Amino acid sequence: MLSWPWKRDHPLPTDWSQRNERSNLTLMRLMTWLSLRLGRPTGRVVLRFVAAWFTLFSPAARHASRAYLDRALGREANWLDGFRHVFTFATTIHDRIYLLNGRFDLFDIRLHGADKLLETMAGGHGAFLLGGHLGSFEVVRAMGRRHPGMRVAITMYEENAHKLNDVMQSINPAVRQDVIRLGHVDAMLRVRDYLDRGYMVGLLADRTLSQRATDPVQPCDFLGAPTTFPTGPMRMAAMLRRPVFFITGIYRGGNRYDVHFVPLADFTHVARGHREEAVQDALRRYVGLLEGFCRDAPYNWFNFYDFWHAGPPLSEQPPPGNEP
Repeated sequence: MLSWPWKRDHPLPTDWSQRNERSNLTLMRLMTWLSLRLGRPTGRVVLRFVAAWFTLFSPAARHASRAYLDRALGREANWLDGFRHVFTFATTIHDRIYLLNGRFDLFDIRLHGADKLLETMAGGHGAFLLGGHLGSFEVVRAMGRRHPGMRVAITMYEENAHKLNDVMQSINPAVRQDVIRLGHVDAMLRVRDYLDRGYMVGLLADRTLSQRATDPVQPCDFLGAPTTFPTGPMRMAAMLRRPVFFITGIYRGGNRYDVHFVPLADFTHVARGHREEAVQDALRRYVGLLEGFCRDAPYNWFNFYDFWHAGPPLSEQPPPGNEP
């Protein structure tokens, strides 16, 4: 009834860093104006039309969404699944407008595992928060603004989201204060400085900067198919000898977010000779947690490119025993 037929005539792009930012600056500013003046319910009505437009007229993102959802859902995804995936992504971006304005009263934000994180932070030596393009990172950062013991700085590559970042900065100029721009020679020094000041430093660990052969990656099985994950974020934590938590802010519908903090690794006392083994073990655990949350909240993962770059989605693969 709602089948989602498509066929790849050409391979999907695998290097997300080379894709142009698919944003309309005028539309984003208009959406921000409407949302702040008419409120979140009205803004969400407009958001449904925006999500429907992108679902229909962004074929590369739609195809990548299908390739992921077939795996995460364990069945063939349909048009309704695709729309829900895009709408969930759009919702997390839309809600940033209110979170940046300090409108925490609009949301039901539930913390899970925060006690263990605060216990670790009490030592004053900082920690890494390793997330992914899963749910909302802004809701995690919002917790840092609400709770003095949870100060958060984030690392990011800003080159692919200039328009969105400019709009968000116009809402709250302080948004750039605790941002560490990756790709600059002083990035590691700034990360260490924030950690020494007792901050949590957030990194997204489910993308390399590109698919260059020189990027350090580790092969992993993710959602039933082989792919690679970057080892750089975990190596940074190991080099700086800090604890690592897996974090995610899952959107559950309506105004609810579930923010999870899960202890992932502690490199504080790992000897140099055992560092590589500890990095690989921690990365495997990270991938396992990411997969678990993707299955639990499948519409919350926002890597809209060919993440596996290794063949068609499961729904298009021949059944066992019928290989050509």
